[in-house]
Amino acid sequence: MSPQPVLLVVAHGSRDPRHAATVHALVRRVRAVRPQLRVETGFLDFDVPSVPGVLETLAADGVRDVVALPLLLTRAFHAKTDIPAVLRQAPPGLRVRQADVLGPSPLLTAALERRLHEAGLSPADKSSTGVVLASAGSSDPEAIAVIADIAREWWRTGWCAVRPAFASASLPRTEDAVRELRELGCARVAVAPYVLAPGFLPDRIARGAAGADVLADVLGPAPEVARVLLERYDAARLPLVAALGA
Repeated sequence: MSPQPVLLVVAHGSRDPRHAATVHALVRRVRAVRPQLRVETGFLDFDVPSVPGVLETLAADGVRDVVALPLLLTRAFHAKTDIPAVLRQAPPGLRVRQADVLGPSPLLTAALERRLHEAGLSPADKSSTGVVLASAGSSDPEAIAVIADIAREWWRTGWCAVRPAFASASLPRTEDAVRELRELGCARVAVAPYVLAPGFLPDRIARGAAGADVLADVLGPAPEVARVLLERYDAARLPLVAALGA
């Protein structure tokens, strides 16, 4: 039987050192869940190792099959353009398959609720609490529509209200959504950052949450996020394994 494909987690990268630290913490959790799987991390910008550098190393190690998993919550420019362009430059003989982005997923919604509970909300608070689903934002209409769909589905689980908000490129901003929920009459308002790691835009979300009662942490290395990574990996690896007859 051929070895299982290597999982290459492709992160955006940031000048903020908290970003890489959070990505590495998430990858450590994935390795702990599936210790027999080789998991590597590559960054598109700012941090090392770079994605091309990791692919070169894997090829030099004799690896033949790689599942590249975008550490992204929506399918926008990076997933559709940047990452495929980088992966096309992989060394000859290295078969690379790009997995789907992480969201949407019920597991990510569960991770959002985990972070809200860790920030002080209890399940009994749900029906009287309005939530701002605060994402980084995008100019891609598909990505914006996905965030709106998640907010709508999450509201149906029993929250007073759920409103999407964006830190860039789109409106409303977090502070505007907080104000709207206050005016709607929710007893308390919570902000749930739908982002994976700290950085410039998550800090903007935090500033916009100044008028809220609760601000949750970023998703980071939540166990549910690690499970989504492995789900996406498994879905992408099956065609590779089938092609090899393994």
